[in-house]
Amino acid sequence: MQFTYVNPTQIYFGQQQIAAITQAIPRQHKVLIIYGGGSIKHNGVYQQVVDALQEHTWLEFSGVEPNPTKETLDKAVAIVKQQEIDFILAVGGGSVIDGSKYVAAAAKHSGDGWDIMLGKHRVTDATPIGAILTLPATGSESNSGAVITKAATQDKLSFLSPYVQPKFAVMDPDVMKTLPERQLVNGLVDAWVHICEQYLTYPTQAMVQDGYAEALLKNLLVLGKDFAQRDNDAWRANLMWTANQALNGLIGSGVPQDWATHMIGHELTALWQVDHARSLAIVQPALLRNQLAAKKAKLEQMGQRVFNLAPSEDLALRTIDAIEAFYHQLNVDTQFSAPDMTAEQAVDKVIEQLEVHGMVALGEHQAITLEQSRDILTQAFI
Repeated sequence: MQFTYVNPTQIYFGQQQIAAITQAIPRQHKVLIIYGGGSIKHNGVYQQVVDALQEHTWLEFSGVEPNPTKETLDKAVAIVKQQEIDFILAVGGGSVIDGSKYVAAAAKHSGDGWDIMLGKHRVTDATPIGAILTLPATGSESNSGAVITKAATQDKLSFLSPYVQPKFAVMDPDVMKTLPERQLVNGLVDAWVHICEQYLTYPTQAMVQDGYAEALLKNLLVLGKDFAQRDNDAWRANLMWTANQALNGLIGSGVPQDWATHMIGHELTALWQVDHARSLAIVQPALLRNQLAAKKAKLEQMGQRVFNLAPSEDLALRTIDAIEAFYHQLNVDTQFSAPDMTAEQAVDKVIEQLEVHGMVALGEHQAITLEQSRDILTQAFI
């Protein structure tokens, strides 16, 4: 267990914290506000941002999709370059923040921004970013990762760079009051799988990382159980903070990580526009059953410590069943039927994309080959 850990993002957590951006962004900076479909203009967030930036020079760019595309984001890149923007303020959920990271990095690159996603260009500079989180799920507000889609080719790829880590993140649980139920459910599921990707591997005796991961998972179980009572300040605040802690780098420090569920799930989103979180719920149970032998010890640990299951010969399988039951309790499907094609055709399509993207040895042991992925998808697709 050897690691270096730092998280430089300053967090402004709590009600009325959007006003903090007045001081957080230097007055002389020219700001580009990036947001999504416009919901921030109906829930009061946009006006709070405008009020906080009255002494700043700012422009805005809207229309970032739930799965941000290169095609849309490149328009924002052009604005940053042409208008000599000094600071990007991402106002939205993980998609808007991820998209803003791409814009920040691509604006400092003379070539095509997609070079970053393909690993052809190493990011060595980026326009500074701040984030106002409106949808808790991805933890993107205080990490250095982003996932972007190229719509023209149905490629969904990720990149990591410390240069795009947000300088600050505003997390006001009040902004969640107007979120649709589906998005809150997605936030719960997304955070859950983020934790599992860093926890459900093999024993490492990393007591802090394991214990903290288990505490976060138990938080999400309680929030899911109390979903009907979600309209209160404590529920909102606890989901927002739990989702942040799930992927701010701490529980993954010095321990093996999986991420195969994400890599396979990304293809479902790129091909059929499945919500990111729901793609994970479709893939994960089948993947865990496929990898049962390798993950048995950690699944048993999770079963006892998170679900309070009694020890037994089939504890690992019962733990997977409990995970699946958690999704079903939230009315989230764990199987998928592709439109306009058979299950076999859909599996072939995903395998083809995984191969194109080099996803041929996934998981903490690099043991999930295309053959294993095919088995996983065959279980998950109906």
